[in-house]
Amino acid sequence: MEECKQTGKPYVPFRFSNGDTRPELLIRSRYLLFKSADKWTERQKERAKILFEEYPDIKMAYGLSHSLRMIFSKNTIKDAARLSMAKWYNKVDDSRMKQFNVIASTFYEHYDEILNFYNKRSSNAAAESFNAKIKLFRANLHGVVDKKFFLFRIAKLYGYPH
Repeated sequence: MEECKQTGKPYVPFRFSNGDTRPELLIRSRYLLFKSADKWTERQKERAKILFEEYPDIKMAYGLSHSLRMIFSKNTIKDAARLSMAKWYNKVDDSRMKQFNVIASTFYEHYDEILNFYNKRSSNAAAESFNAKIKLFRANLHGVVDKKFFLFRIAKLYGYPH
């Protein structure tokens, strides 16, 4: 680009076989990385092939995150999930990707609590949702002055009708 600027020639960026430039490839690949490979369209498969050839670290990160996702969607037995988690830890160690060490250590610290998900396949999503509602309510009131009245209002707004 700099050479073209100095010589006055028009800059023509390199295009991959699917027609994407490097920045376009990275931007347009973002959504396919959140999906399972079996749900990719033909264009996404082609883009992923190019992306993974150009950026092997992204391929490794996609594999690690996808395998973690599969642990929670496929396993139904707690012991099978425990074994899969142990194998995932080994993959993270082998990859030497520092970004996954934080996730792995969090899972390691809360191993038993996370595996409790397999008892009834329930999560704390309802509690998190309620917590978010309380935070929003508190933000709209610009803080809490009278704690008893605040709890009364929350009970009236979000409590069960009697």
